[in-house]
Amino acid sequence: MLKKERTLNKLETEWQALLQTWEGLPENILLQPGAVGHWSVRDVMAHIPTWEEEAMKALPVILEGKPLPRYMGIDAFNAREQESKRHLPLEQVKEELPATHKKLVDYLQKVPESAFGIPRFIKRLRLDTFGHYREHAAQISAWRAERGY
Repeated sequence: MLKKERTLNKLETEWQALLQTWEGLPENILLQPGAVGHWSVRDVMAHIPTWEEEAMKALPVILEGKPLPRYMGIDAFNAREQESKRHLPLEQVKEELPATHKKLVDYLQKVPESAFGIPRFIKRLRLDTFGHYREHAAQISAWRAERGY
């Protein structure tokens, strides 16, 4: 199996695992603070596309061999982005989540196989996507188990 195919399979596996963490939860539970720090599950659902969008900005820059712009603190970036999405209704968040993911997958399918052998490319992809999904899936799963949801 080629690296690209393996990576896309891993991306899909971790994506599905993330989606399953909130499957079946009613709206009032999705909106309840405290699932991940002070964030609700809905906040995480709004947060994931932010980093997929960042991946779609960063990966082409990496492929061009250029330096990436620096974040002035990841926590500050996350807080600013979350604040900008706080007004979005749950239904819109639920629509944007798979739409952004599809754009990411469509982009990755067009990337040449050789890119998946570039350590910097794979590291950024992992941090912004499948590693990120796994991190939040574990947090939400633990929160659900703790509360019996």
